[in-house]
Amino acid sequence: MSAQTNLEQLLSDETLLALPDAADILGVPVTRVHDFVGARKLVMYVRDGKKFIPARLLGDDGLSKFVSGAITVLADGGYNDEEILAFLYTEDDTLPGRPIDALHGQKAREVIRRAQAMAF
Repeated sequence: MSAQTNLEQLLSDETLLALPDAADILGVPVTRVHDFVGARKLVMYVRDGKKFIPARLLGDDGLSKFVSGAITVLADGGYNDEEILAFLYTEDDTLPGRPIDALHGQKAREVIRRAQAMAF
């Protein structure tokens, strides 16, 4: 199974936001969403040539500092967008659950620690 097929499965039940929709939720112009992606604060998922932001990457109040932190650490460690999304959305029995869900809860610092260990 290819990495893309695996990622499609991992994100199959997720809400995927077109970039203008992500910008509306964040209350910023769409160019700012591109800036967040370029700064490695968000990652895009590309499917059939269309770009999306998985909704779970966003927090209740906009950008989640923990999600952005994990993305930055992994990107600095050489992970590409697909690898970052696969890490965030793959079940981990030791958390328990998915890292993306843990980043919005009590285990956020543990996920960041694991991302740092993986990246370096």
